[in-house]
Amino acid sequence: MYFSIEEFISEAEKTGKSLSDLMIEQEMKQTQMSFEEVWEIMDYNLKTMEEAVKRSSEGDGVFSPTGLTGGDAVKLKNYRAKKRTLSGDDMLKGVQSALGTNEVNAAMGVICATPTAGASGTLPGVLFTIKDTLELTREQMIRFLFTSGLFGMVVANNAMIAGAMGGCQAEVGSASAMAAASAVEAAGGTPRQSSEAFGMALGNLLGLVCDPVAGLVEIPCVKRNAIGAGNALIAADMALAGIDNKIPADEVVEAMRKVGINLPRELRETGLGGIAGTPEGKAMKQRIFGD
Repeated sequence: MYFSIEEFISEAEKTGKSLSDLMIEQEMKQTQMSFEEVWEIMDYNLKTMEEAVKRSSEGDGVFSPTGLTGGDAVKLKNYRAKKRTLSGDDMLKGVQSALGTNEVNAAMGVICATPTAGASGTLPGVLFTIKDTLELTREQMIRFLFTSGLFGMVVANNAMIAGAMGGCQAEVGSASAMAAASAVEAAGGTPRQSSEAFGMALGNLLGLVCDPVAGLVEIPCVKRNAIGAGNALIAADMALAGIDNKIPADEVVEAMRKVGINLPRELRETGLGGIAGTPEGKAMKQRIFGD
């Protein structure tokens, strides 16, 4: 078991093994499963992500039972088809996958929590973008998920991944950082560059509050995954360009933990503060649940 990011980065540098290999080895040791069994489970997770994104972009899209969210992934798909986007098509491809996955989650569909259901769109947003950009093989896509798990494990053990404990920085922030680190490995970057990308991505979202309207994982959660995906791609590119984060990744995780425990309870998934506390946010809650 790795207890810090520096620990497995040093191991990768010493042995020449990839970060995904280190995670696979650890998983085999902890679960007593074979390589094939561990690999098959992660392949299933990938299929779940693919099916959620596909479902969200078909027809008019998917809609939540409350009517608060849905259909935005299809709107973005149609917008991209016009070929005059401001952010660039690769970026918006990721945003579409991120929105779509979270719309499926809000519609009570099946998603893969990475690391949580509320943050389930960020990793697919990045993965399905670089799949085409880098022409990733199925094996490389599965390894992307193993590397994400390696970083996420340290965050979960040393800080938190639940919005109720540390705000949305712990959910979308962690997901964004995990995706950034994995994207670097997929692009051929070094383990150290993955660590730098992780630190930048998480640091960029430090302090992000968790403020779901009516206590539901819809507003602003769905759209925040789009920001998480975009942030991850930018952080990965910066790391691959040779930019370092100055603050070690483990120290960023610790900073996130301290920020999280100091957030007021109103901003930790209680549905009381932030966007949830706006007049319209309160009105939405009343329309759904009554007084």
